[in-house]
Amino acid sequence: MARMLERIKEFARSPQGRRATEQARRAAADPRRRAQAQRLLGRLRGGHGGHQGHR
Repeated sequence: MARMLERIKEFARSPQGRRATEQARRAAADPRRRAQAQRLLGRLRGGHGGHQGHR
C-alpha cells in the first residue's frame, strides 16, 4: 500500500499530474460539472444521486 501512495505522489508532482490536477480544479469550479459529479457519486454510493436539478 505504501508503494502505491508513493507512485501517486510521484504522479502528482509530474507535469501530467499537475495538468490533471488543474483540469480537476476547473471541473470542480463549474456548477454543472459539480452537480454531475455529485449525481455520479450518489449512484456509486447506492443512493439516487440527489433530487436537485434532475431532468
